[in-house]
Amino acid sequence: MRKRKSSWAHALLGVILLTGCQQSESTRTITVRNNLEMPRSSETVTVPVGEVEELVKKFGAGNLLIRDSATDSILVSQAIDTDADGTADEILFQVTLQGNEQKAFTVTGAVNAAAQRPVSKLTTYSRFVPERTDDYTWENDRVAFRTYGPVAQQLVEEGKEGGTLTSGMDAWLKRVSHPIINKWYKGNQEKAGYYHIDHGEGYDPYHVGGSRGIGGIGVLENDSLYVSKNFTAYKTISEGPIRTVFELTYAPWQANGRTITETKRISLDLGSNLSYFEEELQSDKPVPNYAVGITLHNKKGEVKASPEQGWFRYWEPMDSAMLGTGIVLPPAEVQDYKDYRVDRQDQSHLYVLTKPTDGNLTYYAGFGWSKSGQFKSKEEWDRYLADFARRLASPLEVTF
Repeated sequence: MRKRKSSWAHALLGVILLTGCQQSESTRTITVRNNLEMPRSSETVTVPVGEVEELVKKFGAGNLLIRDSATDSILVSQAIDTDADGTADEILFQVTLQGNEQKAFTVTGAVNAAAQRPVSKLTTYSRFVPERTDDYTWENDRVAFRTYGPVAQQLVEEGKEGGTLTSGMDAWLKRVSHPIINKWYKGNQEKAGYYHIDHGEGYDPYHVGGSRGIGGIGVLENDSLYVSKNFTAYKTISEGPIRTVFELTYAPWQANGRTITETKRISLDLGSNLSYFEEELQSDKPVPNYAVGITLHNKKGEVKASPEQGWFRYWEPMDSAMLGTGIVLPPAEVQDYKDYRVDRQDQSHLYVLTKPTDGNLTYYAGFGWSKSGQFKSKEEWDRYLADFARRLASPLEVTF
């Protein structure tokens, strides 16, 4: 596969990395600064292994500890092998900073340091689900999602029951902070339709069908949307207390006379309502756009967009509650957007049309459910997306 031009060190909001003077081999100091006036909570900082190379050589990436310099407390951290070659590439931890605040952290190593690291009560998680045809699903403490594999596609194409033909993204509306994926799938094995009923933790009322769901992509041309079918292969890269990462591969698909190849890498950080998508897209002929979509379902909701800030949303009734869905991306990548409403089933969407550049497309997509207690109104959801866009535009400044 072609080497990615963008670094996974920036995934979920990202950081500006600055290297200072070299310290002793036993300790590295990290300074993290928030250059915005607004507070930032549970934001992920990435430590490239190269910045702590001597410590890794001596103790191993799994035996490094990150401490808050002011309190000397050990933080939850997670090592990730981003390219799946068997060697850790990054170490993650999360910070909370007030407006214009700066904090210092130290990285140290010790034999059996992993046993000293605190265990988080919260986590991220993802996996392939063969017991439910062949879903791939992921979650954190706030949201959960799934999408669909080749067996589900085959069942539809053969006219059999139980299939799903879509490369759209489904939402599972959870209102608890603990993991629910395995429990809901097990419940569905015991009684079909279990996760479509709210048993106190949330449920799945979200319809994807042939739509883009929340954040699926395609090429929009002459009022026709060209899309891939279900994913054909998957790779789980990481799951843990801070971030889950996985990769989906799709069969080449047609877009009005063009052949497009697609690989999608998705990550979700603890504390975030938005998944991060990095698309690798190659076409044998120029494409007019890559469209990121959100389904408008029965068109009873409201679209709002701020292309100059890079956020777009739909707010709609969902049974007895309200659901906000949204897309955030750098404004420079936005070509246009469309509140596209038609009579064809599953084809009404909020489309964000992006500029095709060097085969890479990155964006965030996710949701907020009023019954989760996280967002009480569309104004709160709008504020979340606007603040997310501001943080994306002004990454944390991290100095080693």
